[in-house]
Amino acid sequence: MSARVAPDQVCTVTCVGAGVIGGGWAAYFLAQGYRVRAWDPAPDAEAKLRHLIDAAWPALTELGLADGASRENLTVCATLAEAVDGTDFVQESAPEDLALKRKLLADIDAAAADHVVISSSTSGYPMTDMATASATPVRLVVGHPFNPPYLIPLVEVVGGELTDPEVVQWTADFFRAAGKSVIHMEREVPGFIANRLQEALWREALHMVEAGEATVEQIDLSITDGPGLRWPFQGPMLTFHLAGGQGGMAHMLDHFGPSLLSPWTRLEAPELTPELRDAVVAGTDDEAGERSVDDLVAERDRRVVELLRAKGRP
Repeated sequence: MSARVAPDQVCTVTCVGAGVIGGGWAAYFLAQGYRVRAWDPAPDAEAKLRHLIDAAWPALTELGLADGASRENLTVCATLAEAVDGTDFVQESAPEDLALKRKLLADIDAAAADHVVISSSTSGYPMTDMATASATPVRLVVGHPFNPPYLIPLVEVVGGELTDPEVVQWTADFFRAAGKSVIHMEREVPGFIANRLQEALWREALHMVEAGEATVEQIDLSITDGPGLRWPFQGPMLTFHLAGGQGGMAHMLDHFGPSLLSPWTRLEAPELTPELRDAVVAGTDDEAGERSVDDLVAERDRRVVELLRAKGRP
C-alpha cells in the first residue's frame, strides 16, 4: 500500500466526468499548477472539455496563475483505469443520478490505488447513499463545488457514515492548499448547507410568481439591489446581527423573534427556543470575534460602496 501524499504535495488530479462541473474543476486545477488527467465516456467529451478550459482561461489568468500552470498539463484519457493510474486525488463529477453515482464511484474505487482519496461533486446526495456499492467506502468523501468551480471559491466537504474522518480532514486540507474556501461539515444533511439556503429562497420565489405576488424581474432586483449587496461580505447571520444595532443579534432576536410566526413565507419557522436563541447569539459572537458592531458597520459600508461602484452604480 502506498502512503497517501500530504495535501499540499498533490501533483496529479483526476477529473472523472468532463461536463460543466467536471470541466470547471479541470480548468481550476490546471490554473493551480496541477497535472490533470480527465475521463468522460461521451464521444465528444474531449472537444467540449478543451473548449470550456479555453473559455475559462482568460478569467483564471486575470485572477493569477500558479507557477507552472499550463493547459498543456491536461491529459484526456481513453479509459477510467488510465485516468486514475498514478493519480494523487480523484474528483468525480457525473450527472446527478444516484444509481449512476453508485456504480461510477464503485468503478473508481476498484480502479484507483488504495491510498487515493475519491471525492464527489454531488450537489445533494449524501455519501452514505452513494457509497453503497463501493468496496472501500472509507476513502469516499463529498467535495461539493459551486458553478463555475474555476471561479467560485467555496467547497463543502463532508464524509458518509463509513468515511474515515482522516480522509475528510485530508480532503478539506487539500482543497485549502488548492486555494479553495472550505466548509468542513461535521454531519451529513441532504443538499449540504449552501444549496439548502438557495433552495429556500428559490422555492419562495416560485411561490410568489405562481401567486402573482411578484414578477421574475422584481425578485431578481430584490436580491441584486437589496440584501445580495451585503451577503458577499457578512452573510445572512452577521447581516441580522447588525439589524440589532448596538445590541447585536441578541437584541434582534428578542425584538424581532415573534415575527418568525408571521406568515411571510411558506416555510415553517422553527420555534425560537432559549437554546436556539443562545446558540445563534453565541455563533454570531464567535464569527464577529473582536470586531465591534461599529467595526462591522464600517466594514459593510466600505465594501458595499466598492461593490456598487463595480456594478456601475452612482
